[in-house]
This record gives sequence, structure tokens and C-alpha cells, in this order.
Amino acid sequence: MSSEQELQRVSKQLQDLLKDLQYGSVTLIIQDGKIIQLEKNEKVRTK
Repeated sequence: MSSEQELQRVSKQLQDLLKDLQYGSVTLIIQDGKIIQLEKNEKVRTK
């Protein structure tokens, strides 16, 4: 898989994580200059 294809795949995964996130954070884990993991931490507000 080329770098451009990999970047597009990760970009799509990141968009999918962000579209449903109301409160929280997304962390990118990078190793050897490449994104190897995405972590989503979601907060639930109870007002």
C-alpha cells in the first residue's frame, strides 16, 4: 500500500471517529513516523 493510500485510509478512519464524537478527544499514536493507532475517549455529559 502506498503512502498516499495509507494516508487516505487513516483520514477516513479519523473522520469516522470525529463525526459521532460530541465531547472527548482523539489521540494519534505515531511510531517511526507512521500513525499506528487511533484512540477515542468520549465523555458523556449528564447535565
